[in-house]
Amino acid sequence: MFETYEILVMAMLGSFIALIFTGFPVAWILAGLAVVFSCVGIIGYEYLDWDTYYMTNWRIYGTFVQRIYAQMSNWVLVALPMFIFMGLMLERSGVAEKLMVNFVRLFGRFRGGLGVSVILIGILFAASTGIVGASVVLLAMLSMPVMLQQNYSKSFASGIVASSGTLGILIPPSIMLIIMADQLSLSVGNLFMGALIPGLMLGFLYIAYVISSAFLNPKSCELPTDLPPVTWGLIKETLLAVLPPLGLILAVLGSIFLGIVSPTEAAGVGALGATLLAIVNKRFSFEMLADVCRRTTVTTSFVFGIFLGATAFAVVLRTLGGDEFISEMLQSIPLSAAGIVIVILLITFVAGFFLDWLEISLILLPLVGPVVVELGFDLVWFVILFALALQTSFLTPPVGFSLFYLKGVAPPNVTTLDIYKGVIPFILIQLLAVSLVFYFPDIVLWLPQSMYGN
Repeated sequence: MFETYEILVMAMLGSFIALIFTGFPVAWILAGLAVVFSCVGIIGYEYLDWDTYYMTNWRIYGTFVQRIYAQMSNWVLVALPMFIFMGLMLERSGVAEKLMVNFVRLFGRFRGGLGVSVILIGILFAASTGIVGASVVLLAMLSMPVMLQQNYSKSFASGIVASSGTLGILIPPSIMLIIMADQLSLSVGNLFMGALIPGLMLGFLYIAYVISSAFLNPKSCELPTDLPPVTWGLIKETLLAVLPPLGLILAVLGSIFLGIVSPTEAAGVGALGATLLAIVNKRFSFEMLADVCRRTTVTTSFVFGIFLGATAFAVVLRTLGGDEFISEMLQSIPLSAAGIVIVILLITFVAGFFLDWLEISLILLPLVGPVVVELGFDLVWFVILFALALQTSFLTPPVGFSLFYLKGVAPPNVTTLDIYKGVIPFILIQLLAVSLVFYFPDIVLWLPQSMYGN
């Protein structure tokens, strides 16, 4: 028989899953359930003699205030609005347009070259912004018309754009990794270093798939016939187009990896660098600055709204014994330690079909993180595995946000079914990347250990 606190924990988690499908804002669902179940716990403790260690009392509302204040005064999270500003400013700076034009002229003459160009720009943009929505929308607007004009199949082009845009959530500087580091009290620099090789590996797996698919199925991407010949001038223009985002990447990530500045200070460097690029490219105006600031405020408010709701939800869930309940449930699975980690990753993958990465990171990760440590695994390695599995949530219907972003700006003749068909191979590639990192932990751990030691 389940004890009272276990029934309440299951009811709280079940209520959250059920209410997600109502379409009500997630931040309000999390905060509302926190208030309801704290009241249930108080009533049970005060009036129904639920005299167990896990039942809550009126002091929990003081805990709400303390935890929310600690969350809002967290110095690490100051990096979020600045990285968001950097991504939005870079989107408007004209850098991506120059990259697309020159990459298409240089690589488009090869079979699958347009697709490879999109992925390379996606990698550069991911390492410059960390914002999936901006990357997907910009790549779609710049590349989809060109690929369709060159008779790329609609599904193939859609899969390339959607998957390339999601690289921003993994390749540092990643907003998701900053939040995960905060939730588990890890070093942001360690997570950034650990994610760099897996993120680049995933991008090059995409490239390998595009090239092999182009040769095995030539009809999916025909060669353009109107490109200029390759000259030293074209190569020079391409290199000059790559240098600004590459310089920004080195300024942000290099300063973090070398220990010159903290991630928060590096975010300020990135925001300033993106603004300077907009000025150099003559795209800057005060109207544009006001629009970027407004969009930064809206995005940051959305993230912190869910943060505060998840904080209240987590306080009540843990007070009711949720940590112990989840730990006991996972450790009671008749599998080895590695098998339990696989089960956690499968739960994460399935949850990505229905929940956004932010809710999963704020609710599930803090619950399973301590279990992984008890099983004897490196937490940095597990977080990158978790992030890779969670990245699929951007591509899996029905809540794949990259699919929504792409559909919103894709040409009218690209259907939702085309997009769904196109992302399936890239979801399988992501699962392959998860498997590689699972079986070869040094893919994650080599760089942090080389830089910082054990």
